[in-house]
Amino acid sequence: MSPLDRLSEAAGVARHWRDSEHHMQRVEDEVLIAVLGALGYPATNEGHQHLSLERLRAEAGTPPTFLSGDVGQPIALPPALAQARQAELLPEQGEPLPLTIRQGHLPPFDQPGYHRLVVEGHTLTLALAPPCCPSIAAPGHKRWGAAVQVPSLRGPRQTAYGTLTDLPAVIAALARHGADAVAISPIHALLPGDGQQFSPYSPSSRLFLNGALARPVEGLSPEGLIDWPAYVPRQFAMMQEAHARLTPEERDKLGAWAEKQGPALHRHALFNVLSRRFKGLPWQQWPAAFRDPDGEVVREIAATQGDEISLHLYIQQQARHALAAAQWTTRAHGMGIGLIADLAVGVDPGGSDAWSMGEAMLRGLTIGAPPDPLGPLGQNWGLTSFSPQGLRAAGFAPFIAMLRAVMTDAGGVRIDHAFGLERLWVVPEGWSAAQGAYLAYPRDDLLRLVTLEAHRAGAIVIAEDLGTHPPGFTEAIAARGMAGMRVLWFERTGDGAFRPPEDFTPTSVAMTGTHDTPTIAGWWRGRDLDWDRVLGRRMPRALAMAEVERAVDRHALWAAMGQMSPLPARDDPEPVVDAALAHIGKAGSALAIVPLEDVLGLEEQPNLPGTTDEHPNWRRRLPAPFEDLAAQPAIACRLDQLDRSRRA
Repeated sequence: MSPLDRLSEAAGVARHWRDSEHHMQRVEDEVLIAVLGALGYPATNEGHQHLSLERLRAEAGTPPTFLSGDVGQPIALPPALAQARQAELLPEQGEPLPLTIRQGHLPPFDQPGYHRLVVEGHTLTLALAPPCCPSIAAPGHKRWGAAVQVPSLRGPRQTAYGTLTDLPAVIAALARHGADAVAISPIHALLPGDGQQFSPYSPSSRLFLNGALARPVEGLSPEGLIDWPAYVPRQFAMMQEAHARLTPEERDKLGAWAEKQGPALHRHALFNVLSRRFKGLPWQQWPAAFRDPDGEVVREIAATQGDEISLHLYIQQQARHALAAAQWTTRAHGMGIGLIADLAVGVDPGGSDAWSMGEAMLRGLTIGAPPDPLGPLGQNWGLTSFSPQGLRAAGFAPFIAMLRAVMTDAGGVRIDHAFGLERLWVVPEGWSAAQGAYLAYPRDDLLRLVTLEAHRAGAIVIAEDLGTHPPGFTEAIAARGMAGMRVLWFERTGDGAFRPPEDFTPTSVAMTGTHDTPTIAGWWRGRDLDWDRVLGRRMPRALAMAEVERAVDRHALWAAMGQMSPLPARDDPEPVVDAALAHIGKAGSALAIVPLEDVLGLEEQPNLPGTTDEHPNWRRRLPAPFEDLAAQPAIACRLDQLDRSRRA
């Protein structure tokens, strides 16, 4: 093995990987060198490679500040501590406990939580996870819920887009038909106040909320589409006016609330102040003195711009209160799960988390996906995420904080691209998406932390596992009680037929679709193929073949749903929508989730993957308030049929 290969293996960068067709692929030397360099391990020549490898070995030999394990199981100590004989455990609850180390293992302990462990004078955090996350199953019946794009909602007033304040009415309407859950689109914090960036999957921070969703702003967007750049500034100005009207007593309460949230909130508010000062530019393009959150100039801003910082604290407070009210509504209406939050896979490299978390985040690398049949050139999502080395150095504190933030005021969480708990495709800045490599993450540690935080929050966990699975990943999440996703369009047998829903595993979530797939009505009409034609996304011959395949698949789906009546016409999707919801209602999955777009039989999907401005992604709205639509006999019947299917 060459020095470069040894270094790559030690750093967790895969030289070889298996593609979606199960063919082995090899990463070129120059890509490995670029990725390793971005991780902080110079590798441009053999001398650098040897020095970096020595550094990695030294890091591995240093006692860590964090260790994870499972309750009731012996806990292997890291090599740097494996020769010790005695230790002392300081539990979260209870008295100190002396431990005898045998063959490099601590004895089992049956109390989940974050404990302190002292081994020969070295103190570290010991995170002990319970065996499983809270179960998605309910006694007596199978649960169901709806997926909601929050900005798409409408309320009784004419507003520019939906906000968190519109959720309670939707929750009440769904609960009347027996729903147990409402899965919402990501509501992470975006860059403040300008509306230029509005994808919920490209947040500035995963620790805080999108302030634009705190309160509605009046307005009317043309063609029923959200005009984010026009109305987010208006909403921000409205929040400025509300903040300016706060009484001294209200300001004191705001300060006390913000203090209770911890210093990270103040740092995020400070970032927002600077972001607006520098017109939304990535922090890497700010004047050098402002790029260090602990620098003297930034500390001076924090000390002198108290009122502006207070504004951003106020916006976060209002958003958090609105979210809490929505979750309270789910409980008041007896929902078994309540809100299911969505955790994005990464963050904007120029945003708040990347600025404030320093070496805990990847630098010089963005994440995406390798080439596959759906994306022959690979995908670069333009996002960054945690550095595995940075997480270990920080004792996993940033990851834990992120989990706690997303599980607050929620009964569950969906982890976007959950494969990122084991590996991420990383691309050096300025390189093509195909010129990347898989970077390994400490899967066992991360799964234990997700399980522990879900246990403490009482939240179910859905792991989005669509795509090429890392070996053993499905079994690993199933062992932890995390539910995978079973989407109607992708559940096929070897001969291409649609899989019977009764065959879906109980530890899964059955879905008619996601925000990235065609709606049922859109698929039946071929609306996604229309977009391919309009945008030139397929060559004419490939498009013609897709039309033929879709015609065959319409017959296959209608037959799989057990329908004896003649095949509905392409321009008559309503019977198909009814049948599809009843079909997914029969799934063996303990939970079924149906997007509101499918409940209502809408044709357009919220997002068209691979597009930005060409398609109105994240800009669509429902035609009317959902509670009014759900009262229509056809929609009410559809919801009741879904509920009956789940309870049968």
